[in-house]
Amino acid sequence: MQKFNRRFSVVFFSTLVFVQGCSVKNSHRVENIEQNEPINELARKSGVKRPSVSKKAKKAKKNFAQSNDSWQYLISMFAIPDVDDALIEKQVDWYLAHPKYIETIQKRAEPYIYNIIKQVEEKGLPGEIALLPAVESGFKAHAYSRASASGLWQFMPATGKFYGLDQNWWYDGRRDVYASTDAATTYLQELGETFDNDWLLALASYNAGVGTVSRSVKRNAAKNEETDFWSLDLPRETKNYVPRLLALAKIFANAEYYGVNLKTQTHKPAFMAVNIGSQLELSKAAQLSNTTVEELFHLNPGLSRGYTPPQGPHRLLIPVENVELFKKNLAALPVNERVHWQRHKVKAGENLAAIARHYNTQVTAIREVNQLDNNNILAGNHLLIPVSRKQTAQNPFTQVKQKTGTYKKSVYTVKAGDSLWGIAKKLGLLSKDIAQWNHIELDNTLSLGQSLVIKQPTNNARHSTHNTAVKYTVRSGDSLYAISEKFKVSVAELRKWNTTALGKYLKPGQTLTIKFDG
Repeated sequence: MQKFNRRFSVVFFSTLVFVQGCSVKNSHRVENIEQNEPINELARKSGVKRPSVSKKAKKAKKNFAQSNDSWQYLISMFAIPDVDDALIEKQVDWYLAHPKYIETIQKRAEPYIYNIIKQVEEKGLPGEIALLPAVESGFKAHAYSRASASGLWQFMPATGKFYGLDQNWWYDGRRDVYASTDAATTYLQELGETFDNDWLLALASYNAGVGTVSRSVKRNAAKNEETDFWSLDLPRETKNYVPRLLALAKIFANAEYYGVNLKTQTHKPAFMAVNIGSQLELSKAAQLSNTTVEELFHLNPGLSRGYTPPQGPHRLLIPVENVELFKKNLAALPVNERVHWQRHKVKAGENLAAIARHYNTQVTAIREVNQLDNNNILAGNHLLIPVSRKQTAQNPFTQVKQKTGTYKKSVYTVKAGDSLWGIAKKLGLLSKDIAQWNHIELDNTLSLGQSLVIKQPTNNARHSTHNTAVKYTVRSGDSLYAISEKFKVSVAELRKWNTTALGKYLKPGQTLTIKFDG
């Protein structure tokens, strides 16, 4: 009865989340695969039947014993029955026409694939599911869609919360590669149970929602028609989504046949989860582990700030080779050195909102750190404000979000051989965005001379040229981050312009050079 109630709760919740917005859920792909690319004839071998996944899965066990390669181990776990369908072959052709894409997802998957395989295996899922992040996010842990889906597994906010992925100012569990993989494999395990281990229906539900797939099954059953995935009337995106995964699995299992280079990856963990006990500044963690802040953010993309969350999770993923050093140094670190705080004395008339704006933080963050039950503060009291000593310790994900702003419209005229994918790549955009701006489907065939609306960002500060310089005198309480915010430049730029002037710490009276557009 407990299993039934849990299964019902999954169906009921998914129906609530996805029925109203399944088109939104379907639009969350960060890297969509177009259907209008030319077929790669390298895959066509006259008179030779297309290769089998299941046969290669059996051989992969032997290959793994010889190579200790993660990809061979994964292929040995493939368990979805072979299917011959034109939609799968069409996706195979697309992948083969874009070998760079397969190379890229292998590279991106390197730090995460061991952990993903481990969790997929522990949940008893078919190995093909370990490749699902390639379809969902292109294995980009910081992937964020305009529909608000995020992370390797592209969880929507409500679904993420339902599966225990906290989302707050400090942290987004949907981007936490460890937590989100646990949540996604749990969700897929439940979907498998809901559809009696019909993994094609389970995968379709992950994309379109349980309600959408269940209703389609019921409609077919009422008409005495087949209720397998291939017979259902499902959204176009979902009809392509499942073949996309099966095609990728087919190519990985038969890489030699297709002429694809699967780079050997030793089957061992790239990171370990370390219990850090309480909040820790990321720049300090980098120092303790002899790594870089950037490397730690790459392994811990769920962190949105230069700190772990004060209320947890108190866990950091550390490169395996640095774990023992990190544990040793962390144990010796005095508690008062774990986080660098700015001590703020509340002035008469001040409120939390004003203080939060001053330090570029949020009211909820100040309340959490100072254990305040409400927004009431008294003049003369002191508040602790977290101020990172290395302000470059900011998640690249949040930097990407800050770069978005106004757009300049232009018109692109379709040329011979153009596709949405090709145009997007040429212009440095996403094909799904171009499709959305022009109200067309991703698999639409473009016409020669067709006009497409293109929107290019106009406020990308990273590409601006600084041709005016001013001198700024450092005041008491200043930080590089506060100064960068004041002048709308980056901390990295401040460091670059003031290489000799900047010592270990900022001092009142120091003079800094600030450059900006004149």
